[in-house]
Amino acid sequence: MTTQRIALGIEYNGSRFNGYQLQAEGTRTVQGELEKALSTVANGTVRLTCAGRTDTGVHATGQVVHFDTAVKRELKAWMLGGNTNLPRDISIHWARHVEQSFSARFSALSRSYRYILYNRKVRPAVLQHNVAWLFERLDEKSMHAAAQLLLGEHDFSAFRSSKCQANHAIREMQSISVIREGEYVILDIQANAFLHHMVRNIMGTLIIIGRGEQPVEWMQKILQGRDRKTAGMTAPASGLYMVNVEYPEELGLPVSGWLPNIS
Repeated sequence: MTTQRIALGIEYNGSRFNGYQLQAEGTRTVQGELEKALSTVANGTVRLTCAGRTDTGVHATGQVVHFDTAVKRELKAWMLGGNTNLPRDISIHWARHVEQSFSARFSALSRSYRYILYNRKVRPAVLQHNVAWLFERLDEKSMHAAAQLLLGEHDFSAFRSSKCQANHAIREMQSISVIREGEYVILDIQANAFLHHMVRNIMGTLIIIGRGEQPVEWMQKILQGRDRKTAGMTAPASGLYMVNVEYPEELGLPVSGWLPNIS
């Protein structure tokens, strides 16, 4: 039976999910809700592969998934039918036919994340599940300078969680910046791939520098030491967004996400 491979662009608010990855029955996950909705459209079982698994509480505006199916449906049926059957905190943005050699995970050239930190005395109420919060004033210029020391290919063992299942910690940091927009401190970061908790652990380390507790050069020492115990805390999941997955231009896939800007 001939099958076709379809890629989808996905957005979700991670506040009420136990992460992306499918877990035990009764546990609410992004993958579980997506597969259930798409299986309804297919009138059969759909199994997904994603570009990158996100943790509990982490959001995405640019997640990409793919699946194989022998069922003939128009692309708009996968998108509109999928959205009809999805809860309101997940949305399918686009659908495209792709070659069988395409993989949402392994065909990706890079992944990009944005971390949003609300930096004021009073905690947020309306945005409590969509930003992280810190009442101590941060020096974003020092944080940006320290972040530049992570550019290039390095062993990022100091920023991987103990639960990380990656075979090695070598990653290429392609771009990274820290800016302030009013009361928001925003980290934008792009790499070929990420380790478990890598972005949140980097942000936790940058916060220590932003507080003035360590100098900019401390980041280099942490990186070279490769010891997770010496780096900063794991920053809260609520501020983290997966915003884009880059693929070879010849695949013709849409830019997969947008940058949440709430300042």
